[in-house]
Amino acid sequence: MSAELILTQKQKKIGFITLNRPEAMNTFIPEFADQLDQALWDMENDSEVRVIVIDAAGKHFCTGISLDQFNNKSYLEYRQFLYGIDAFYHTLAKINKPTIASVQGLALANGAGLSFACDLTVAAETATFGTTAINVGLICLGPAVPMTKIVGKKKTMEMVLTGDMISAAEAEKLGLVNKVVAAADLQQETLKLAEKLIAKSPLALQIGKRGLAQLQDIPYHQALDSMDDLFAGLCATADAEEGVKAFVEKRSPNWQGK
Repeated sequence: MSAELILTQKQKKIGFITLNRPEAMNTFIPEFADQLDQALWDMENDSEVRVIVIDAAGKHFCTGISLDQFNNKSYLEYRQFLYGIDAFYHTLAKINKPTIASVQGLALANGAGLSFACDLTVAAETATFGTTAINVGLICLGPAVPMTKIVGKKKTMEMVLTGDMISAAEAEKLGLVNKVVAAADLQQETLKLAEKLIAKSPLALQIGKRGLAQLQDIPYHQALDSMDDLFAGLCATADAEEGVKAFVEKRSPNWQGK
């Protein structure tokens, strides 16, 4: 994979995916989207990686799709273009490993959507979020998909239709951000959260992510039974037995991933 648009590295079971178009505010173009999606799948399929962090080079996280991409296309061409650009939304929902967005500066339009679609988000206190495409005659329907599951219909409608931007503190109040930190501490605090996760059972993390995602799409009683099915599957694993045994024996568990 070319290191030009997306950079990847591994550190202590944490996979880092860095958006690397700082000169263009990390905006999406097809090659950038393709490399991001491939990087996510590569991390998912890497047995050494347990948690994936998405961060960005430069001053801003991502300000959406590059506006120079919106010209002289037919409906079918735009449809194919957007399916490729937005592939990461599907991928983030499909992969089993937890994902953390580490956000500085502006996270707008598809950049905001990328942050919202990650399982967890740590943001610098100076970060700004917005579904701003309507301000240029477009509309943030891709970002609205994860957003509506987090904040509900009315707030999503307000943000998408007005294009207003909100602070990191307001995003945290809405549940769009998990933690707001000093800008100078963003990398350290993101790493601290990732390290907390990699200390957990990788199977429990994956089953937990899958179960919590399903909860949003199925009725209450069916959800309870479905969660019990997943939990039973986890309980029957060697890692679950090891976790309980280690707790009783007052020692650190030795996770095997099976």
